Amino acid sequence: MKHISPNQVAADSPARAPTRRALAKQQTRLKVLAAARRLFSEEGYEGATIRDIAAAAGMSTGAVFANFSDKSDLFREIMVDDMEALTAAMRDAATRGRNVEDAVLKVFMAGYTFYKSRLQLARAAFSVSWDKDGGPTLRGLPSSTTPFQELFGEQLNAAIERGELSQEADVKLRSQMLFDTYLSNFPQAIFEGWSLDALQARAREQIRILLAGARRG
Repeated sequence: MKHISPNQVAADSPARAPTRRALAKQQTRLKVLAAARRLFSEEGYEGATIRDIAAAAGMSTGAVFANFSDKSDLFREIMVDDMEALTAAMRDAATRGRNVEDAVLKVFMAGYTFYKSRLQLARAAFSVSWDKDGGPTLRGLPSSTTPFQELFGEQLNAAIERGELSQEADVKLRSQMLFDTYLSNFPQAIFEGWSLDALQARAREQIRILLAGARRG
């Protein structure tokens, strides 16, 4: 008798359609997230309460807690969604760069443009994510910065292959420096009302200085 492994059985079994209960739970989560995003944008992180979010979603607080452990859990999921969308926008922008400096600048500007259209939500994010030592960190998202640093690293490695940058360029260190510089401009972007043109001029000069030592002689 031929032996059939559990994995083969699972592979041969038709995928089950989600149950009505599962679909209802998914719809509830989406409604809560939409309401939370709107209230965080309007009231900030501290101003938006679970009670208000539940009311805006047209459901009880119990229904919210059945899907999310607390307010920070809700906010974290919104931030994860935004970072996925932002990473995609940055990658697309990088493909249009004429050279390494232009590609990195376009990555920077994709980020600033993304949050300029979400100013209130960006302010809420930074108000709860700036740690006590003055450094940016999205609590609960320990690897949230990794895709951005990897993207900068990809641009630097591609520039080395093209001969724009020296083979001795420290990609890991420069990627971290570029990421730190990208973040350092956010106070001006979301709290001080700098225009995108002003941010671009500042970022262009920063990138030029950071990459100057890595250029081939």
